[in-house]
Formats: sequence, C-alpha cells, structure tokens
Amino acid sequence: MHPHSSPHPGPRSRRRTGSPRSARLAAVGAATLLLALTALPAAASGPAPSRAAVSSAAAGSSDPSDRVLVFSKTAGFRHDSIPDGIAAIEELGAQGGFAVDATEDAAAFTPGNLARYAAVVFLSTTGDVLDPAQQSAFERYVRAGGGYVGVHAAADTEYDWPFYEGLVGAYFQSHPAIQQATVDVEDRAHPATAHLGPQWERTDEWYNYRANPRDRVKVLASLDETSYEGGAMGQDHPISWCQDYRGGRAFYTGFGHTKESYADPAFRQHLLGGIRYATDAAQADCRPEQGYRPLFDGTSTDGWKQAGPGSFTLDTASGTLTSTGGMGLLWYQARELRSYSLKLDWKVSGDDNSGVFIGFPASDDPWSAVDNGYEVQIDATDAPDRTTGSVYGFQSADLAKRDAALNPPGEWNTYEIRVQGERLRIWLNGVKINDFTNQDPARSLRQGYVGIQNHGEGDEVSFRNIRVKDLPAKSGGHHHR
Repeated sequence: MHPHSSPHPGPRSRRRTGSPRSARLAAVGAATLLLALTALPAAASGPAPSRAAVSSAAAGSSDPSDRVLVFSKTAGFRHDSIPDGIAAIEELGAQGGFAVDATEDAAAFTPGNLARYAAVVFLSTTGDVLDPAQQSAFERYVRAGGGYVGVHAAADTEYDWPFYEGLVGAYFQSHPAIQQATVDVEDRAHPATAHLGPQWERTDEWYNYRANPRDRVKVLASLDETSYEGGAMGQDHPISWCQDYRGGRAFYTGFGHTKESYADPAFRQHLLGGIRYATDAAQADCRPEQGYRPLFDGTSTDGWKQAGPGSFTLDTASGTLTSTGGMGLLWYQARELRSYSLKLDWKVSGDDNSGVFIGFPASDDPWSAVDNGYEVQIDATDAPDRTTGSVYGFQSADLAKRDAALNPPGEWNTYEIRVQGERLRIWLNGVKINDFTNQDPARSLRQGYVGIQNHGEGDEVSFRNIRVKDLPAKSGGHHHR
C-alpha cells in the first residue's frame, strides 16, 4: 500500500528442480530405478512406427520437471495430424526448455519410466491403448503429482477406465464436418488462454461430448453453437478445461484435429500453456467456477468510480484495466457487498505495487478505504505482512504456499477473496494462502465496498475479469458497522 524504503527479498520465481512434486514422482519409480535410466522401449507394431525424440533445448535432462512424454498410440481412428503435433511439441520444448520424448509403445507406462516425466501428453490417442498394468502405473503416476495433457481425440480413448474418464473430463460422442466456429474464451488468466481475446475464430473439427464436465473442471473455453452447424450440447458447450485431479494436474483441449492447427501460433501457445500448467511450470486456479457475475468484464467501467489522484486505463482490446499514477482507488460504487467471493485476475510487469481493498464505506477519499477497510496486497518486495497475499499491515500470507502458487511478473495470477462475517480468506491461483479474522472494532468485513488501487507513478498493475458471487452469511462476530 504505502511506499517502502527498505525492500526485502520477495517471491520472484517458479518451481524449479528439487520440488516436492518431483520427489513424489521419483519415489513412484524408485523400485524400478534401473528401468528409469534406460531409453524408451522399442516401437510396437502398428500403423505408424514409434519414435523417441529429445528437444535440443534440454537434451540429456534427467530432472522430471524438465521432461514431457508424448504418447500417440491409436487403436481406432488415426489422425494424420499426429506427426505435426509431435513436431510442434518438440519445437515448443526447444523454445520452453523442456525435453520431449515421443512414443507409441504402451510399454513406456511403467512406474520407473513415468517417473522421468513432469507430464504425459495423450496426443489424439484413440481406443483402448493401455493394458491393466499400464493403467495402474499411470494412475499411480497421476496420484503422485504427475501431469496429464489431453489433445483432441484423447477424449476418444479408454472408454472402460473410470479413472481416465475423470482425468480427461468428458468422453467424445460425435462431431460434424470441419468448419469455422466462434470460441468463447472464458478464462483469460490460465497460461493456455491468457494470450487470447474474448472470442477466437478458428477452423477445426468440433467435438460433442457425452457429458458436460463444467461441475467438475474449470472451463477455459467453450463453443458458440450458433456460429457453426452440428453442435449438440446446447448453450453450454465446453471445449477446453483444466483441473486438479487426484493429486495431479490435468489439461484438455478439444482443438488439434487438423494439421494446420499445429502451425497456428495462437493454438501452439494454447498447447504450450496447457503443458506448462500440467508440468507445474505455471500456476492457475483450476477449481470449478459457477455462479459468478461480472463487476468488470473488459468492455467498460460502468459502476466504477475513481477516488483520489491517478486513474486506470481501460483497454477493451485486451479487456484490461491498468493503473496509472496515484495514490488513488477505483471502487465499485454500484453495490455494497456483504458475504461474497470476489475473484479477479491481475498481472505485474516487475516490482509493482497495488492491492484490492474490501470492506470500506462509500467515500471519494481513498484514505477512507485505508482507515476503514482491509487491503489484500500485490507487491513483490516488502515486509512479510506487506507483500503479495498479505492483509496489508495485519497478517502475512503463508509465504511457502504463496511462493509456490505465484506466477512471476509478466504472467497472470488469480485471487479469490472470500468474505463471510468477519472472516477473510485469500486464495492465489487456487491455493489458500491466508485466513484472517477481523478483530478491530473500528473496522468490519460484514459489509462494504470493493476497489483496486493505483499506487503511484511507475506502479503499473493490470486487472481482468473482476467477478463476484454472493455467499450465505455466517453468524457470529463482535460488531456491525
């Protein structure tokens, strides 16, 4: 909140080698360590030869956090785009610093071999591709923290394996002819979709699914069925999603049927973002999300009012509000909130300062929010109770959890700020990092307004997709405003 003169080292980087997740994966394969050190098994007979390829960017890496396995075995329809997909992922690995092994041999699914990888990509697999022992090894891998990326026909795979059904999210049902459609991008903070606009026009083969997975996954993008022929899911047609699943991370995209997809920079970035999430190289809130209504949807600042100096710049092309000058506050004056979950996406470019104010009375003086409300801080370097995730000046975040959940400057983060009674809880990218109860008789969280801070010159912080959901009121507490 306030300018600081004695900065302390703060969170700057993502998980690297030696993480607990890597240790868990390694432990799964400890009993078969010798196998883990060998090359991938030889190719099985089939319509296309198996291949093992390692990107030049990370060749020879033995750290599971730096390796991805691409699996493209087919026991049904075979997509002619599979070689293009493998080549694209190899190129993405070379650019992103992770090694890529590609195989069509299910014998690669052993505990020791899988422990070599941060994620396994099912690239348009079809049919029954793993035997029971291989299924068991992969299930253990996911439960130990392994990542899964499903591309297109990965949803047309392993119909008799309940664990896989939950992992992929939904099974394929049918598809119309390849055609252009409008994709509605619902989550623009996830690394797979942050680079996209609110709508994405593209040509692909559009899957209908046997069930809608929305109540179990975080939907990243959905199809506008009015924009093409042959949609069979109605007004809610998810096409890409993510989830934390039984200890691991899962990302699925229905895109990727056509060869042309793998030459499309927007799709390649989408695929890379999904891989980065699955490997734990990037963080995101992948909890299911329903029932929120927008306070700021990227198109206007209706309902908002600036208090104090400085301002926020609205960019409708990117759907962002970016702070300029200060010290001021842009607050949502259209409605006072009482018991709620507030979610918003935010991004800093460097050591920038901002925050989210809650629980303050209506006022055109930004210092009224400081004196009467609470600030959930955004700032990489300050004392622990004044850095990102803290209740500014009152309570530090859990620093270990905060650091593990935080994306670095230049990447989007998501806050959930949940207020019930006098209790305030804070989630960062889906991880709870703070749990605070107001005990100050001069303040109350039971009702009040919310706002975002423009801290001062040089502190440029961007916000997207500010939304709120009313929650049941909690009884108890010591006072009312």
